[in-house]
Amino acid sequence: MSTENLTIPIAVCGLHMRGFALEKQMQGHGAVFLREAATAPRYRMVKLPTVPAKPGLIKLPSGGGSIQLEVWEMPLARLGSFTAGIPSPLGIGKIELYDGTEVVGFICEGYAAELPGAEDVTESGGWRNVV
Repeated sequence: MSTENLTIPIAVCGLHMRGFALEKQMQGHGAVFLREAATAPRYRMVKLPTVPAKPGLIKLPSGGGSIQLEVWEMPLARLGSFTAGIPSPLGIGKIELYDGTEVVGFICEGYAAELPGAEDVTESGGWRNVV
């Protein structure tokens, strides 16, 4: 079975969203914006000490907040090349949305919250309110 026409929803919560610098990477991989959404209220968002600053979305066992994000649709055949360019401590994993569904999206390794200069921005509700 060919994956040429198959697509996968992918959640983005920072620089890959519409209007930000890395939106062109989404478009360059054939992704199309679907909708705005939010995570389940179990996440922490950390402003990573990078240049430019990037958000790190970390799922918590309890507590946390709901973070605004965007859901795009990407050709499945392009997901691997897209994922290969994501720098650590970011990665791709499952994100639980507010409605209880899960989608593939940007996640962050938990240790990043302890990096010198990392800032908890969960209370902002999303990256658009941080930058």
